[in-house]
Formats: sequence, C-alpha cells, structure tokens
Amino acid sequence: MSTTSLIASNNVDFFSVGLTGGIGSGKTTVANFFAELGVSIIDTDIIAHNLTLPGGEAIPAIQKEFGDDFISEDGAMNRQKMREFVFDNPAAKQRLEHILHPQIRTACEEAARQVQGSYVMFVVPLLIESGTWAQRVTKIAVVDCQEETQISRVMQRNHFNREQVLAIMRAQATREQRLQHADDVINSEQNFSSLKQQVEQLHQKYLKFCELG
Repeated sequence: MSTTSLIASNNVDFFSVGLTGGIGSGKTTVANFFAELGVSIIDTDIIAHNLTLPGGEAIPAIQKEFGDDFISEDGAMNRQKMREFVFDNPAAKQRLEHILHPQIRTACEEAARQVQGSYVMFVVPLLIESGTWAQRVTKIAVVDCQEETQISRVMQRNHFNREQVLAIMRAQATREQRLQHADDVINSEQNFSSLKQQVEQLHQKYLKFCELG
C-alpha cells in the first residue's frame, strides 16, 4: 500500500492503518482495543455524524441540495429520511457523498496533524468501496467474521429484520472483496480475550514498521 501521508502538503510522513469491515463485523470493538494501546483513532463515521449535527459544516450544503425536508427541527440532517432516500437512489447518494466526502477528508487531515500516538488508525467502514482510501493509508486491516455472524449481530443491535440487514450488506463490498485488499485480517469470531490478543500482536507488528520508518 502507499506510504504517502494524508498530510503531504506539510511534508509529514507517518505510518497509518485503514481499519475496515462489513456492518456488524466488530470494527468499533477492535478500534477501542487499539485505542487502549495508545493508537490515535480517527473514525470517519463519527466525523460524518458531527458534520451533520445542528450547526455542522455540511448542513448548509445539504439543505441547499436536498431541501428543508431533510433537515430536522433542531437543525440536524434527518438521518432516517436521508438514509431511506439515498438507499435505492444512486444519484442522490452520489450527491450526498459529493458534499460529505471532501469535508470528511479535510477533517481527517486536520485530526491527523494532531496525533499523539505512535501511528494513526483511520476507521473507514466503506474503505474498499471508496476507491481512494486504499491509496491514502500504509496498511489495510480488515475485521472479518462469517456473514451469518454479521447478520445476527446487527439484528440484535439495531433491531433490524434479516432482509434489512441483507439489503445493507448487498450495498457494501463483499467479504471476499475486503479480504482481497487486506494486508492484515482480524478474526472477530473469537472471544474478547482472543480478539484483544490479536490486536496486541498486530499493534507490535505496526510499531516495528514505525521504527523502520
């Protein structure tokens, strides 16, 4: 993978990891384990959420592009309405992405300049689908599990029915596609203790890469 820094304009090079995985794969749990080890975590979902909160930087453009109906009374983007609107509407989804993606990238770059850990980990759910993130990180780590495990987790966590979960999964990269892009794979089928051990071993591997420069 590319070793080019996200902050190339500042001529700063650093080791970075893109953490990804399908819905319900366990990305958040894995990212939290890395954070406990002192890794600087930058989560693109959190950034996107903040951009669409009341007063968020993306709100004016969203309101102009999609209209007042997609803005809640408190001034935030109406996520449920927008999710339903773009899910089966590729053109609308692309319009939303054209607003959010540049702002997410800018926020990631700003956050990366403030990193304190030995390296930075970008949590990017749609890393493979984006077509650009793979060239912006040093390594790609994929959190992986059986598809039935994903379905079960999301049904329990989000109270979705099976078909709703399957529809989301069909809109994402396949498990095989993610694994094809992976430099490292974290098996989230295992218990917390084993999962944490995998993370610790991978962290030591990444620290060695940092030492090599």
